[in-house]
Amino acid sequence: MNEVFEELRAAIFTVWHRRWLALAVAWGVCVLGWLVVAMVPNSYESQARIYVQLDDVLADQLKIAGGTEREITRIRQTLTSSVNLEKVIRSTKLGDDIQTQRDLESAIEGLTKKVSIKSEEDNLFELKAEIGVGDLSDSENAALAQTVVQKLIDIFREENLAGNRGDVAETLVFLDQQLEDRKRELEAAEQRRLAFETENPDLIGGTGTLSGRIQSMRSEVRGVEADLAAAQSALAAINGQLSGTPRNLAGSAGGGARAALSNAQGQLATMQAGGKTDSHPDVVAIRKQIAILRDQARDENPNATGATNPAYTSLVSIKAERQANVEALSARKASLQAELSSLVGSQASEPAVAAEANRISRDYEVLKDKYDELLQDREEMKLRGQVENERSSFKFDVIDPPTTPRAPSAPNRPLLLIGVLLAGIAAGVGAAFAIGQLRSTFATSAKLERALDLPVLGAISLTMTDTARQIRAKRMKYFYAGSAALGGLCVLLLAAEFLQRGMVA
Repeated sequence: MNEVFEELRAAIFTVWHRRWLALAVAWGVCVLGWLVVAMVPNSYESQARIYVQLDDVLADQLKIAGGTEREITRIRQTLTSSVNLEKVIRSTKLGDDIQTQRDLESAIEGLTKKVSIKSEEDNLFELKAEIGVGDLSDSENAALAQTVVQKLIDIFREENLAGNRGDVAETLVFLDQQLEDRKRELEAAEQRRLAFETENPDLIGGTGTLSGRIQSMRSEVRGVEADLAAAQSALAAINGQLSGTPRNLAGSAGGGARAALSNAQGQLATMQAGGKTDSHPDVVAIRKQIAILRDQARDENPNATGATNPAYTSLVSIKAERQANVEALSARKASLQAELSSLVGSQASEPAVAAEANRISRDYEVLKDKYDELLQDREEMKLRGQVENERSSFKFDVIDPPTTPRAPSAPNRPLLLIGVLLAGIAAGVGAAFAIGQLRSTFATSAKLERALDLPVLGAISLTMTDTARQIRAKRMKYFYAGSAALGGLCVLLLAAEFLQRGMVA
């Protein structure tokens, strides 16, 4: 630890012994640094906040998609584009010294770094512009920063308020052209389809439609078969009822045996329909009765008849209706089976023609769907254009107008001035210490003893006369005055900086 303190004492002595060198170097570095700081122009920042509302109640009610998020993204990307910045440069003092295209590109590149746009929320934007031109005064730079922000706002308003309607009109023209092209293609596809359907009526709609028709026809055949079975069952039932119903009713004028015979035969038919066998006692008894009545009816006068049975007449009418229904269903079934056989034969015998039908149908459907989609888009865009003409859905408000900067945003000149002062002092101390290290001198006897590795017997102290002390004291006053002057100059520069800031209009 003692060695560390010894080295520190030696370093302080070395610097103090060459204090005039340190002061001279400090003055030189500070003056040079302060000149460099003074040459750096002040930059002034102006900022503004704008609010963009892209949604509209009428557009929402009409279900018109305005692309709000896409519009906001476009605003953020295009507001500081090269085209817009070129307009700003040419309309402000930034373009006074522009002579060539290279100068313009350099100015645009520099302005791109100085202008920024930040989205605070979804549709709230903050514009900033930091301007510092060396050829202009502080007040002119401050006014120029405000002008740049205002120009950006004006360009934004012009391009979006007037540009939206132009975009809608251009889109409508493009959609109309596309619709005309699609219409011609659709008409050509429709003619090809009609010509093919005329030559191949069985393959109308392609193989998909043919397969669907076959499946549908098979389902229809199954339905007709079920209806036919039900109709035949109903016909059989009415025949059973008709066989058990007498044609004539028994009357007093005669014909009683025949009427009784018919009644007995009806009862026999009813028993057989009920499932009774021929050996059943009731069946045996009724058969005997029928045999007796048949002999009596044979001996009875054939001209003696009773009244017509109305139930029998009604059953005959129902039988005729159900018979006609069975015949119609049978004919329908035969027709469907013939048509089904024809379609199956066409599908199996002409695969190439079926593939062509499928291709023609598919192309036609694709073109038709595309045409309908474009037509819907055109109508939606047309309605949107009408909404834009009547009342624009784009609302633009300047919440905070461009500010007029009162103080420079960069550089931080007071901090730089103090930093140069500290750097000058450090440079002076470093120079004095470096010169001391280059010369073969020893600040303490202990250092000399370590360097020579020999014992040091003693050291002679500096003895000064009164005149030498007076000269030394005067030089110290000069040194202190020079050091104070360096610090005072720094204070004066700081005061001038703050005074200059207060004078910016």
